[in-house]
Amino acid sequence: MAGDQLQVLNALDIAKTQWYHFTAIVIAGMGFFTDAYDLFSISIVTKLLGRIYYHDANDPKPGTLPPNIAAAVTGVALCGTFAGQLFFGWLGDKMGRKRVYGLTLMLMVVCSIASGLSFGKSANGVVATLCFFRFWLGFGIGGDYPLSATIMSEYANKKTRGAFIAAVFAMQGFGILTAGVVGIIVSAGFKHKYPAPSYAQNPVGSTVSQADYIWRIILMFGAVPAAMTYYWRMKMPETARYTALVAKNAKQAATDMARVLHVDIVAEQEKVENLSANPGNTFGLFSREFMRRHGLHLLGTTSTWFLLDIAFYSQNLFQKDIFSAIGWIPKAPTMSAIEEVYRISRAQTLIALCGTVPGTGSRSPSST
Repeated sequence: MAGDQLQVLNALDIAKTQWYHFTAIVIAGMGFFTDAYDLFSISIVTKLLGRIYYHDANDPKPGTLPPNIAAAVTGVALCGTFAGQLFFGWLGDKMGRKRVYGLTLMLMVVCSIASGLSFGKSANGVVATLCFFRFWLGFGIGGDYPLSATIMSEYANKKTRGAFIAAVFAMQGFGILTAGVVGIIVSAGFKHKYPAPSYAQNPVGSTVSQADYIWRIILMFGAVPAAMTYYWRMKMPETARYTALVAKNAKQAATDMARVLHVDIVAEQEKVENLSANPGNTFGLFSREFMRRHGLHLLGTTSTWFLLDIAFYSQNLFQKDIFSAIGWIPKAPTMSAIEEVYRISRAQTLIALCGTVPGTGSRSPSST
């Protein structure tokens, strides 16, 4: 089959590692960076939301989100992610990776900002608005997550494809780390500007009114890396594999990759048409041929990936609830609202720095 492969695809497979590979890693990696920041920054501020909107003056402990509301606030983005992966994965095959890539990014920017601007006359109103925008934020993340990996794999050469995809996945750890760092900076600034007593000393005064800005700023910051990446994403040419094999435009694929690789590539439009005309060269995801060739690979990859992510997402989203139990941070009544955000952010940053960042790259499916 090697002789039947298009010259443009063969050129990509055997290309030496060049500057454009590293550019693609940064651009695609920033997608994972933003995805992780948006998904996991919520864990820093959920306790603050409980103190602000669910305070009970007769309770000796600070306000907390009711279990059903806490589950919704924490998990609604993941529900959107699941739906977004299905929709944008299908749309990316229909419209092209590049066009859908920009669409998901803009959705993430808008919804990150909207999450921080959540409004309502009651506590439930604010939380409902927040959940609404975080669902659509997750919807955009659901498209960005697989597209980033797909674009990197379709740009990479055979020799270093696994390493490049691992590098893109590793940016997820830096996104989680950045969420903690942003939480530290914002809470430290507000703590210095608006000092407050602990909840035990003054239940009402422990949560200053300005604390409402903290969670909004932290969530809205997720729009910054996404917006910064948009221009460079739009400058990337469509992947040659999509342009040649799906869009059937061999000339455009050859032109795009010749500019990227700095080599002359023959278009071979006739070969593209011959490949398209031969039904033996194509088979669907749910076809017997696909299951015969790749069924075991798919089952092995998806099952282990699913089991790993149960632990990964649970640990990163709910580790804040463990900090007090293991003594990493003081009990909630002994802190003010802003102090608690600062302590949670600091603990999460330490875990990300020592564990998540070094280990995230190993989560990539590069070995498969």
